[in-house]
Amino acid sequence: MNKQDFNEGLLGFLDASPTPFHATQNMAMMFENAGFTQLHEVQKWNLEAGKKYYVTRNDSSIIAFTYPKEAKNYTMVGAHTDSPNLKLKPNPVIKEHGVVKFGVEPYGGLLLAPWFDRDLSLAGRVSYLGSKGVLEDTLIDVKKPIAIIPSLAIHLDDTANKDKTINKQTDISPVVTTNDDFEFEEFLKWQLAKRGIVDVSELYASELSLYDTQKASYVGLHNDFIASARLDNLLSCYVGMVSICSIDEGKPMLFIASDHEEVGSDSTSGAGGSFLENTLRRMFEDYEVYMQMLRSSIMISADNAHAIHPNFPSKHDSNHTPHINKGVVIKVNANQRYASNSQTISKFMKTASSLGEPLQHFVTRSDMGCGSTIGPITATRIGVETIDVGLPTYAMHSIREVCGSDDAHSLYKILVAFDV
Repeated sequence: MNKQDFNEGLLGFLDASPTPFHATQNMAMMFENAGFTQLHEVQKWNLEAGKKYYVTRNDSSIIAFTYPKEAKNYTMVGAHTDSPNLKLKPNPVIKEHGVVKFGVEPYGGLLLAPWFDRDLSLAGRVSYLGSKGVLEDTLIDVKKPIAIIPSLAIHLDDTANKDKTINKQTDISPVVTTNDDFEFEEFLKWQLAKRGIVDVSELYASELSLYDTQKASYVGLHNDFIASARLDNLLSCYVGMVSICSIDEGKPMLFIASDHEEVGSDSTSGAGGSFLENTLRRMFEDYEVYMQMLRSSIMISADNAHAIHPNFPSKHDSNHTPHINKGVVIKVNANQRYASNSQTISKFMKTASSLGEPLQHFVTRSDMGCGSTIGPITATRIGVETIDVGLPTYAMHSIREVCGSDDAHSLYKILVAFDV
């Protein structure tokens, strides 16, 4: 796939995936179109050599894998489906001061300031009781801008450009209407009806998130950059998805995109849960074969990496300053916040070198804390050798992040060519 087609597909995927549920649904559709067969965890698996499969958990995590006749040396690619956002509380409606607001709770370590004065919509999963007494789930995406978090005018806050702080409880409730008759349950039923779902006896629960309606786009004089919400980490999800769809089914490869990385990965559908291990054990029922596969395979944990900010260069170690559009970043941390080691790094570098693809290195400043990702968690959980890589990004955890228009395609080429 050439870079232009790759990036156009990326922009569409970003816009169509406002939540982990939608991202997982879109990846499942992609796998279906690419000839993968869906598996269900609650059913018995009868895997056939030479075929390709995928399975989901909680509608928000997904695994796809090839199943060759002779397969031990798997290239595994890991990413995460979730991004920092504002989630609606269970009873979200607040009526005061002439407006209706939504009560929200920050999810993950998000930058709050960029959420002000944005056209926000709502998406997620809704669970309800159908007319036949059966519990059902569906995804909704309002798409239309229905909310905004207005800034306080500078005339009323003379510290706005100096020492501004944001209270997560009182300052970030989005305004949705001036109509006091607004009822949240009726609003949800209306959204379900727009999807053709009218047999709703009772609404039970929902997991809904606000998102910026501005579309993903190219930015820069020569389309140097891609700006979008949720680049961390739908960018890597897209690269992993397209990579496994681009290889022959005879190549041992597995792709996993897990939920809840931004809050620690400790859930049934997070990297700290059993999803990957359960899947691998069902693929390789014989324990000796399972262990041989694990110890001959590699996990490439793909997440975003901090590009050196041109206005804040002192925030980086001067010898480890990834630049936008200068290649995939290998992430290293002496305290194992990243799982890269000399052997996994060398294997990755060998493939990149054979393709002429550039690489960069990132080590955080020794006097600053280092974030982590799914790499160390997966390595610990299942014992597979792991490397943490990333795509250089500005404004990570903002409502709108920025990456390069070259780097993701470069990672795609490396993953497709990678051979353990």
